[in-house]
Amino acid sequence: MDGGRPAGAEHGRRGGPVGGTADGDGNGSAGGVGGVRYAVGRVTAEELPGAAEELAALLADTVRGGASLGFLAPLGQAEAVAWWRALAPDLETGRLLLWTVRAVDGGRLAGTVQLRPAATANGRHRGEVAKLMVHPEHRGQRLAGRLLAALEEQAGELGLRLLVLDTQTGSPAERMYEAGGWTRVGSVPDYATDPAGVPHPTTIFFKALGGGPAVS
Repeated sequence: MDGGRPAGAEHGRRGGPVGGTADGDGNGSAGGVGGVRYAVGRVTAEELPGAAEELAALLADTVRGGASLGFLAPLGQAEAVAWWRALAPDLETGRLLLWTVRAVDGGRLAGTVQLRPAATANGRHRGEVAKLMVHPEHRGQRLAGRLLAALEEQAGELGLRLLVLDTQTGSPAERMYEAGGWTRVGSVPDYATDPAGVPHPTTIFFKALGGGPAVS
């Protein structure tokens, strides 16, 4: 698990659409609030190199803003780009699924989230949610919820019955997850540090998909 909180619970540069279409083609969905329309779509291994620069900028800005995503500050653009590009093999094999949400007009990256299905034979019914980020300019549009909804839908289609994640204890993300039907497991003291290296407790959540038990 990442440890710590995602970017404000609900971080970007200009670019074209990545993964899916504005009106939905099985991988994308569109909608908006306040006159701005957004599209959520999957990013493939082939598309990742073209999106790596702006995803890296989003990640670096998010870490700079204090979000605990497994990195220490300062996180340089080159290091962040290399981190994103290194994900391509896992995207190719399905060990990782990646979504972005973009403004329909102009294609500006607004946020992203990842799903890692468990690789062990006895854990193939579950997956871990990671790297949920929404750019500050696009917060308040419920984009984190839309990213999670797309992730949960795909997870169900893959046969996953249980999702887990962690977030910094006391962060706004805790309230968002609880409102979204996630169940708090508990808090681990000093589980991860913030980008400045200061330890913080982390809260672990789970969500059973399909309204039933996670394991039959």
